[in-house]
Amino acid sequence: MRAVITRVSRASITINGVPGGAMDKGFVVLVGVKPEDTEKEAAYLAKKCAELRVFEDENGKMNKALADVGGTMMVVSNFTLYADCSHGRRPDFFRAAKPDIAIPVYEHFLKEIRAREIPLITGEFGADMAIDHVNDGPVTILMDTDLMLKKGE
Repeated sequence: MRAVITRVSRASITINGVPGGAMDKGFVVLVGVKPEDTEKEAAYLAKKCAELRVFEDENGKMNKALADVGGTMMVVSNFTLYADCSHGRRPDFFRAAKPDIAIPVYEHFLKEIRAREIPLITGEFGADMAIDHVNDGPVTILMDTDLMLKKGE
């Protein structure tokens, strides 16, 4: 699985032209699933996102997690995180999981976030979505379970 985590000062989402939620401080998390991903990767990645310490403490150091600052997480599925741009000018998405695999894994990721009692806004799988956000910092982090789990975490 892959996630792009953006620390934001505010964000909102529109789903199929209808407002889907708005938030102040927190994370916008784009999540991509590949065919081999399971609930194991979803749980691991959710924990890493939820516990990521990138909010400033009283000394100006990035030392606080989302729960420490009362933040919200907006999570949106995004198969384009598995785009292969190595050939030609049009990316292919063959490495992204089909919905029958991706949806249950994505929903397990959401379940793990909810279990941590983090306020959550979600997109709608497969819908046309527009996300408006202000990247705070800017802080944008890429997580890939293939690379992270390989290192023995």
